[in-house]
Amino acid sequence: MSIQTVTSRKFNQDPSSVKRAASISPVQITERGKVSHILLSIEKYKELTDTELDIVELLRMPLHDEIECEAPKLDISSIKSVDFD
Repeated sequence: MSIQTVTSRKFNQDPSSVKRAASISPVQITERGKVSHILLSIEKYKELTDTELDIVELLRMPLHDEIECEAPKLDISSIKSVDFD
């Protein structure tokens, strides 16, 4: 899927054609040569955002429950105290 680019001037002059283009693929809208907005169809937006999982579930990495990790014990007997006076 290619991303189309239009200027904000073109978008303001003919928003209908830009919306039609966004129904095919996302459209970048630029202001002074830099992308300022992305226009996409509601179907594509829902495809990107619809999920039954919340952020906690997404961060939990449910597919990696079998990973085991043991942190090594820290031996602090060799650490010397520091006098800041």
